[in-house]
Amino acid sequence: MAEAHQAVAFQFTVTPEGIDLRLSHQALSEIYLSGVRSWKKRIIRIKNSVITGVYPASPSSWLFVVIAILATMYTRSDPSMGIIAKIQEHLPVSQSMSSQCQAVVSAVLFSTMLWLLLIFTMRLCLKQLLSYHRWMFEQHGKMSTTTKIWVALVRIFSGRKPLLYSYQGSLPNLPVPAIKDTVKRYLESVRPLMNDGEYERMTKLATEFESSLGNRLQWYLKLKALWASNYVSDWWEEYVYLRGRSPIMVNSNYYGMDFLYVTPTPIQAARAGNSIHAFFLYRRKLNKEEIKPVSTVIPLCAAQCERIFNTTRIPGEETDQVLPVTLLMFCVSYMLKDTVQHWKDSDYVAVYHKGRYFRLKVYQAGRLLSPREIEFQIQRILDDPAPPSKGEAKLGALTAADRVSWAEARVKYFSSGINKRSLDVIERAAFFVTLDDEEQGTMRDDQPASLDNYAKSLLHGKCYDRWFDKSFSVIYYKNGKSGINGEHSWADAPVVAHVWEYVLATDSFQLGYNEEGHCKGEVDASLPQPQKLNWEISPEEQISRSLAVAQALADDVDFHVLSFRDFGKGQIKKCKVSPDAFIQMTLQLAYYRERGTFCLTYEASMTRLFREGRTETVRSCTNESSAFVRALENGEPADVCRRLFRGASEKHQQLYRMAMTGAGIDRHLFCLYVVSKYLGLESPFLKEVLAEPWRLSTSQTSIQQVELFDLANHPEYISCGGGFGPVADDGYGVSYNFIGENVINFHISCKHSCPSTDAHKFGDQIRKAVNDLLQLLSPNQKESNKTEESQPKVKKEQ
Repeated sequence: MAEAHQAVAFQFTVTPEGIDLRLSHQALSEIYLSGVRSWKKRIIRIKNSVITGVYPASPSSWLFVVIAILATMYTRSDPSMGIIAKIQEHLPVSQSMSSQCQAVVSAVLFSTMLWLLLIFTMRLCLKQLLSYHRWMFEQHGKMSTTTKIWVALVRIFSGRKPLLYSYQGSLPNLPVPAIKDTVKRYLESVRPLMNDGEYERMTKLATEFESSLGNRLQWYLKLKALWASNYVSDWWEEYVYLRGRSPIMVNSNYYGMDFLYVTPTPIQAARAGNSIHAFFLYRRKLNKEEIKPVSTVIPLCAAQCERIFNTTRIPGEETDQVLPVTLLMFCVSYMLKDTVQHWKDSDYVAVYHKGRYFRLKVYQAGRLLSPREIEFQIQRILDDPAPPSKGEAKLGALTAADRVSWAEARVKYFSSGINKRSLDVIERAAFFVTLDDEEQGTMRDDQPASLDNYAKSLLHGKCYDRWFDKSFSVIYYKNGKSGINGEHSWADAPVVAHVWEYVLATDSFQLGYNEEGHCKGEVDASLPQPQKLNWEISPEEQISRSLAVAQALADDVDFHVLSFRDFGKGQIKKCKVSPDAFIQMTLQLAYYRERGTFCLTYEASMTRLFREGRTETVRSCTNESSAFVRALENGEPADVCRRLFRGASEKHQQLYRMAMTGAGIDRHLFCLYVVSKYLGLESPFLKEVLAEPWRLSTSQTSIQQVELFDLANHPEYISCGGGFGPVADDGYGVSYNFIGENVINFHISCKHSCPSTDAHKFGDQIRKAVNDLLQLLSPNQKESNKTEESQPKVKKEQ
């Protein structure tokens, strides 16, 4: 095979005349250029480490301090108050150095110490400033004098042009809430879900926990908070994600969609060429830390960005036996532990097409291939007639089923030889690419059904044509549509969404296509063929069993994508209501109308205002929201309903702000539970709390880089957002996002096997509830939906 010969750097044979040595100059050149590229990245990392290490000062500020101190010395003043003289007395120098030179060296040493002290002071001040969160609780549009001063100080101490990780050392640690506060807020959150008898029993359990075991567990948690940078995140990743034994497909992984009404090119290879190139442009900016830190008013933690590329979730071996027996008992159903493996670099992507796996290098002679060259290589894969190896076609099903089966198969069949080498190629790839042989997207003949099918395809595909363990997989369909599937353990959806937004914008507005729909640029015809991976698959029965498990799970998923275009957040804001609170009240109303009751509701909120923060739960079903829903459904006067709605939305906003600022409920209770298991102690209260099902799990996917998409001039370039599978067997998963001022997208999931759930019916209830709430809040604006007339018309795809 040609690629096998190209992989050999030199060959030699023994002849009667001696050794005949033949070198492959191309291979040696590749080795040299690869080394140069690696050293360049090391130098960049070192430089960035220095810049980040001295932030919010700059390395050049050291020279300024040294010059300032030396200048004051020449004016015969001593800014060090005798410290420079003391340094000079104890300076270990040779006798040949003049006293003047010794004084200069001492001044430089003093200047350096002063500079480091100033950096430490500035960083400490910045950390204290970033710990101020009162601004979040102030009324919208009204900023107090204290907050104005705080904003000015943050700008002063933040320095200029921060790198991606510049703020990491200055972010505050996540605080541990008081036990009594968490218990009080928990009891308040479950009151609308319990009758008097159930609530009285739960109150008794909570009181006993607070006065006895809770204080002991809290002590250990505070000790961890002093030692660790975040007292939640490592345990959250460990026990919620990596110790889970159920399939990560549907249950954990999530997806993101392409543009709703635009497909930049109908050529599959061209779409892949542009966007793969854009992914590597993003990675280059990430490695150089040139990506602007994401911020609200203050910067957010960027720690999750470190593992975007070259990362894989690996099914693990049996839990380390040095763990306490009590913890092993706690993990009876979690006998295996996955790990997240991250590599420093990778110059290729792993590609799947019609049952075959390929290694596609995107660097040649030390340079990133152009979009046109990547398109050329992708087309080679599409045109490759080679059939799959025995058992190769559905190999990916191992990553879609339960983790125990995959871990056992990996150890037994992929620990050595050709299978291990091929598996290493997939796991070490920058990311995974699927060239799907189906067409997806918004179809003209049946738009609702086509969006539902598109969502299900991105969520699970055929159950064997994705590699669900990769940090993210990109899917390119036959008609040029694309999408992304993300693994959840290493990071949360906003991190992947940030990359996806950049790629979509770069693909369409910067790289573009020629008139025929191909990528722009020229092709180097000497590019080596993409390398087809070889396998010797023997566990075909295990693959078939895994596929059966995954297929049953995928078939059970009921999905509906609702693109609501009657109005959007612009109209909602005119009612002086938070758009997020409006949607949460909508979901409460829709659920009550469908089920006749309320349920424990999960809304994801981020805690990235703190170092290594991830998420917290906002319990959106409150006393206030249930009172509003009952009043509306019982036909109470509109004024009463409006007053109750305002109170419910304000309560929701208060809970959201508290969750963001470290005063949430669920992560604290989760960590207390983990500590109790480490200590071998049982808590009826914690056991019952963590067993409660989230029958309504919700999340908002917000656009983070509004500067990338000019929706005013290009209204057709709107994304449909993304979604996830249902959390509870008898509940709903709802993801929603606001696009511009006039579009709201909902992604609704549930299970066919539950007779009381139906994604389409729930979508109808949401549509009705959204319109009813707007009508309630703006009764004199029945014609307000005429905003559609002022919206630019969007030409839908054919």
